[in-house]
Amino acid sequence: MNTPVLEHYTQGTLDGVWKRPGLSMRDRSIVTVAVLVARNQAAGLPQYLNLALDSGVKPAELDEIVAHLAFYSGWGNAVAADQAIAGVYAQRKIKTTDAGAQAARLKLDEAAERQRATMVSNNFGAVSPGVVEYTTDALFRDLWLRPGLAPRDRSLVTVSALVASGQVAQVTFHLNRAMDNGLTREEAGEALTQLAFYAGWPNVFSAMPVFKEVFASRPQKD
Repeated sequence: MNTPVLEHYTQGTLDGVWKRPGLSMRDRSIVTVAVLVARNQAAGLPQYLNLALDSGVKPAELDEIVAHLAFYSGWGNAVAADQAIAGVYAQRKIKTTDAGAQAARLKLDEAAERQRATMVSNNFGAVSPGVVEYTTDALFRDLWLRPGLAPRDRSLVTVSALVASGQVAQVTFHLNRAMDNGLTREEAGEALTQLAFYAGWPNVFSAMPVFKEVFASRPQKD
């Protein structure tokens, strides 16, 4: 590093963050990759893509993360990440295909999806029918049901991207969904610690009241 002060905090503080209990190295890698994609910081991706692969994230899972974030942080960010992944895969001689293209989708919670779709349609159907249509057909009846990334991990990616982008209005729904999908209270809180370093303290402090409200609204066992 060219700046000794940054090196001081990288080696003396950030290195310790990665060793904290409460969130696995694999999960920390997923959070960090999600942040870099969401913030279009592709230049920093190779280091963390390699760390993710070394920590047990499968190449097919990385492919799913990038595709997922195309919807949640924009296509341009995902394309930039795709180019960074191509370089890492070339170095590691990894070849991937869309194994999930024809795979059976995960089971849909019909009641919950019907409730979500009705709420969105009632509120926004007259504003943008196209957004409402693709939200149902492309996101919740396809993307979220792809088997290549566990629902819990897909939710962790989504929440991380929302916090990193300052989109706190969307966090309540997706954090509840993440915890329904198996993310624990401790893991969610520790994800905020990771996010503070990679998305910045202001974004995390903007999100913490929402996390607090979600935690308070749920049974203590979460």
